[in-house]
Amino acid sequence: MGRAALAEQKTAISYLRVSTARQGASGLGLEAQREAVSSFASSRSFSVLTEYVEVESGKNAARPQLAAALAHARKVKAVLLIAKLDRLARSVAVLSALMESGTDFIAVDLPEANRFMLHIMGAVAEYEREQISTRTKAALAAAKARGVKLGSNSQVLAQSRIRDAVKFAQAVEKSEGDIFRNRSLTVRQIADALNARGVATREGGLWSAGNTGRLLARLRLRDPS
Repeated sequence: MGRAALAEQKTAISYLRVSTARQGASGLGLEAQREAVSSFASSRSFSVLTEYVEVESGKNAARPQLAAALAHARKVKAVLLIAKLDRLARSVAVLSALMESGTDFIAVDLPEANRFMLHIMGAVAEYEREQISTRTKAALAAAKARGVKLGSNSQVLAQSRIRDAVKFAQAVEKSEGDIFRNRSLTVRQIADALNARGVATREGGLWSAGNTGRLLARLRLRDPS
């Protein structure tokens, strides 16, 4: 394989997605995605030409920025890099359309995944989205049947969840303060340090760049991610 072909293979376009205009304006979620793509690109010697940012629900198949990113990638024969598969879509239709586009893409959280695995992961993400929607509708219907004013109740529930998340973030910071005081650490390095110490997330899982970025945002230590 010639040098020109090898160089083409190492060229990449980055695609990031957030779900709401508020997230897009604040940068919420973008910084962690950007760092994940950057770290992967550096480790695999990819040169990222540019990034495309989409502000759109995961269930929506209309993705103008994704279409633009794909067109750019095809034009320059680049690979499309995505931070996480669920940032691409929570819809099998969107994922299938991308896989049939003829453009190579890599979800950096699953870089070795083959087409079959990607289809399965996309189906699981879509199923989870549908289940969340179903549970939310059922909870709202039950609350309405009890005479609860849904608008105010939803706000109360949202505020309660935020308070709980902030309290948890503060507890982690208090117990692992040296990690958070080291401002030279990246979000990914903080996540790795917490995992190495056996500190679990609020859901009892492992830390990633995404949930660590959200924890940092709650602590207001750096720009929301």
